[in-house]
Amino acid sequence: MAATAQEDGAHGQERGQRGCEHYDRGCLLKAPCCDKLYTCRLCHDNNEDHQLDRFKVKEVQCINCEKIQNAQQTCEECSTLFGEYYCSICHLFDKDKKQYHCDSCGICRIGPKEDFFHCLKCNLCLAMNLQGKHKCIENVSRQNCPICLEDIHTSRVVAHVLPCGHLLHRTCYEEMLKEGYRCPLCMHSALDMTRYWRQLDDEVAQTPMPSEYQNMTVDILCNDCNGRSTVQFHILGMKCKICESYNTAQAGGRRISLDQQ
Repeated sequence: MAATAQEDGAHGQERGQRGCEHYDRGCLLKAPCCDKLYTCRLCHDNNEDHQLDRFKVKEVQCINCEKIQNAQQTCEECSTLFGEYYCSICHLFDKDKKQYHCDSCGICRIGPKEDFFHCLKCNLCLAMNLQGKHKCIENVSRQNCPICLEDIHTSRVVAHVLPCGHLLHRTCYEEMLKEGYRCPLCMHSALDMTRYWRQLDDEVAQTPMPSEYQNMTVDILCNDCNGRSTVQFHILGMKCKICESYNTAQAGGRRISLDQQ
């Protein structure tokens, strides 16, 4: 049986070797799509030209006695614990991470459950401190991450909710901040920039424009409040008159005030 397991997808995994890089578990999943044995669906998907449907898994193989049996938490032959946590819907086996199955999401989430709520409009489990304090976008988690273009809803990487309501993988968000501060979808500021805007106020005040530009105005559109205003042109940035953000874009040509023409 050990040779069969290796040939069928276990890829040299020795008898009794527990888990993979993704999960800590004491069994192999028998893929209903190809009848091959893999430690998890991710290992399967990384090695096959098709995806394993976690919900259709019916059988597992114990890593110790190698008995193939119905999916369950403990081996019926040798009592090996397949996973401290087991979901009979997702067929997820893993060490205890305070997981819980969310019926609305349709998959398991890392908890504790009491620290999260399911937003019906966003269709996603969010931290309790965001309840009533986030901008809802319908089915936002069903969109791919705009940075890496990969799935967010079922990803094992934590999602980060931007002030505008859009989602990024946390790791993608952290990488994005090394290059900029705007949401790649709507250009809204991805974090509180108030402190930086006030520093920019000081820099603008200390950097007078040449005389030919001092009375030049420009129409701007604010990416944060979506307001339009006419402000004095400055090379360091144009400040929104409505919300005082510098996250603005020029929305019209420059012009000189009449008394300077």
